[in-house]
Amino acid sequence: MEKINEIKAMLDDMGKDLEKFYSKGQNSAGTRLRKSLNEVRKKCQEMRNEIQTIRQDRKTSAPAS
Repeated sequence: MEKINEIKAMLDDMGKDLEKFYSKGQNSAGTRLRKSLNEVRKKCQEMRNEIQTIRQDRKTSAPAS
């Protein structure tokens, strides 16, 4: 659950740059947004890999019925 909270915080932090880019037309805010979105993508990939590992561990350690 910690990783999802980190992702939410990262998305919340992007709010100011979103406004600057879309409302005020600041291209530098768009660069910061792209960088932030790439970091969110990396964090999501880490979470995805962790979930996959846990699923695989559960399958291998499940008792044979």
